[in-house]
Amino acid sequence: MIRLDQIVLREIHLPLREPFRISSGSVSTRRIILLELFDASGAAAWSECVAGEWPNYSSETVDTAWLALEAYVAPRVLGVRFDKPADVHATLDRDFRGHRMAKAAVEMGMWGVAATQAGVPLAQLIGGERERVPVGISLGIQATPQALADRAMAAMAEGYHKVKIKIEPGRDLEYLRTAREALPSAELMADANNAYSLADAPLFKEMDELNLMMIEQPLAHDDLVRHAELQRQLRTAICLDESITSVDRAQDMVALGAGRIINIKPGRVGGFAASLSIHNYCQRQEIPVWCGGMLESGIGRAYNVALASLPNFTLPGDLSPSRRYWTQDIVSPEWTMDDEGMMTVPLGRTGIGVDVDTERVDALTVRRAVLQA
Repeated sequence: MIRLDQIVLREIHLPLREPFRISSGSVSTRRIILLELFDASGAAAWSECVAGEWPNYSSETVDTAWLALEAYVAPRVLGVRFDKPADVHATLDRDFRGHRMAKAAVEMGMWGVAATQAGVPLAQLIGGERERVPVGISLGIQATPQALADRAMAAMAEGYHKVKIKIEPGRDLEYLRTAREALPSAELMADANNAYSLADAPLFKEMDELNLMMIEQPLAHDDLVRHAELQRQLRTAICLDESITSVDRAQDMVALGAGRIINIKPGRVGGFAASLSIHNYCQRQEIPVWCGGMLESGIGRAYNVALASLPNFTLPGDLSPSRRYWTQDIVSPEWTMDDEGMMTVPLGRTGIGVDVDTERVDALTVRRAVLQA
């Protein structure tokens, strides 16, 4: 049983090692909302909201999520008894629409509290089976094709199992070809972040010759019909990210033939309960899934690693070690990758599997709010 009596919100500003650029913008310092959830039993857990500073990936932002957490989400869970964390999603989904990232921040944190209460690792609580998970890397848009190829070769040399290449109009085919020439047999994929239209189908047909693992979200964030038309024209699998916001949308993707792979980001779909539903449906349909990243700190990464330990996460996720993005993370131990490109699931520790560096969090905090039952 879970009954929260307090949630502490913090906004921190965590500088990236280098700017990270996708088709819709660039980030140099990550504004992050952290939550500390306290249960009446004395158990506590940290969680993270993945919303970005600008509404370029999602309509949600750090500021709208903060408002939603204070005004809508927290009042519906504080002081309320939940028999199990899986019940939280249904309550929040019934009471108000949207705000999935804000909902996920609390819902996932309550799974963390439940794992702490039970004295088990988070991965075990949600049904994870793997002790180690394969790691992929996401490369932002680079200045030149050769710069991209150099970064991709360096990533493969480090042991990464997959290289995701961000593309945008004008920085796509030539960049991908140069990377493929440099790495003839590597697992490469393209991520368009919905920067193209169906009129660009001839471009994607040329990408068919590059033997990519997948092309992620080439068309609009809310589209399925046009993705289905594009998939019919391609041998390469389309992977949907932004378009999949629930298990219903995953079912629609399969019915329409709009894609063959799904990137499950728990913050995008509203938390672990929705992620588990999508995972289980895709497993029955033999649709592979993988876990994408949202430039999370080590707290958010803890939840992603736990999720990626589920059996149908058969493709490497964007689970890069802490040093990939941060000069210094906010957790201990920091997330690392071994020589085989694998990340260890912290099954020997209860809860989320890492300790939070509260002194560093305090030093990075720019605003704070305490919400009581």
